Amino acid sequence: MSLGRDFTKLWWSQGLSNLSDGLVLAAVPLLAVTMTRDPLLVSGMTVAQFLPWLLFTLPSGALADRIDRRLIMMFGNFIRAVGFGLLVLTLVADLRSIWVLYVAVFLAGTAETLVDNAALTVPPRLVSRGDLERANGRLFATQSAINNFVGPTAGAALFALSAVMVFSTSAGLFALAGLAAVTLPRMLPTAADTSDAKHSPAEVVRSIQEGWTYFWNHRLLRRVAFISGSINMFSSATGGLLVLLATGPLGVSQSWYGFFIAVPAVGAVIGSLIAARVVPAIGGGPVTWLAALVPAASWIVLGTSHSIVLGEIFMFVAAIATALNQIVVSTLRQAAVPDELLGRATAGYRLIVLGAVPVGALLGGGLGRWLGPSSTFVICGIGLALAAVVFASRVTTAALRDAEKDRVRTPAEPIA
Repeated sequence: MSLGRDFTKLWWSQGLSNLSDGLVLAAVPLLAVTMTRDPLLVSGMTVAQFLPWLLFTLPSGALADRIDRRLIMMFGNFIRAVGFGLLVLTLVADLRSIWVLYVAVFLAGTAETLVDNAALTVPPRLVSRGDLERANGRLFATQSAINNFVGPTAGAALFALSAVMVFSTSAGLFALAGLAAVTLPRMLPTAADTSDAKHSPAEVVRSIQEGWTYFWNHRLLRRVAFISGSINMFSSATGGLLVLLATGPLGVSQSWYGFFIAVPAVGAVIGSLIAARVVPAIGGGPVTWLAALVPAASWIVLGTSHSIVLGEIFMFVAAIATALNQIVVSTLRQAAVPDELLGRATAGYRLIVLGAVPVGALLGGGLGRWLGPSSTFVICGIGLALAAVVFASRVTTAALRDAEKDRVRTPAEPIA
């Protein structure tokens, strides 16, 4: 069943953006390892990409609740196109530098805070509450298939031919994603106020605080954020070193690296597509446990067995669990938070969840330099398992269902 023409426009914009993200997901670390094999510098790419989530997430959320969300998506994608376009110019001029790559990735990450915060608040405007799980499932399935499967495979193949080719393609796709966003209907704030006072620095700070307060006082959202933040912290610690583990002890060639990281994306696609049936059947609580424990097991296997096949199987299953959890979290947030606060509350959530990524990348880089990639994977697996015991046990299916029904409390009123 169709979710409507406007949702299809959003799907196209996000799909083009995801494809470009997938290209650079493989190409950036491959370009980095041609410049250095230092684990800390390689992991630093993850820091550069996600540091903006610590710096700009809350202001980005305030923008999403104050101006037309489609314009945010348009300009954010255009900024990413410009950033990678400038990187192409340096490659053409043979001015390869790890620091230039850092700047390009940081600029893209800054624009991503704008695009993603806005895009995550759009589905409730385009589909009914009853269709949110299906809409989110379709978006996440597309993201998983293109960003993590099609994109990396194509990115590694194009990189083998030419670094200029892959980054030029990425810049072009971001530009098209921005143009596709223009076709969306206008999405002004629910309570539009065009007065100058609305945009004063003091009012912007007050509105950011209002969104943060709502998120922080919503105990279930806060707990889920800490679980997802733990997953992301340890994932980034291992993800920054995956290219070294794969092209080193596992013996994966550069041309096959994209396929290696893309295989688990099939699991993510499957998880996204079956979420509407599986999550109600087993409950959001067990999904939260699986999203933490299965990735932890996969890292321990990768760090100890050095088996490509066994590692791929565990990463495949982990991707299914992670995708199911993404649907649970997104639906909870969209259903439990009032639309006029959704951008800012989402930003508060993502400050915790994605702000943990650069911290984890630095942790992984330091451990990788000290102990090596294999030992770092094992330590991170144990760390995430312990985090699951601490946080996931407090998130139950009943609590998730109750929170989705309660959307009318004041921002300052705590929710159990």
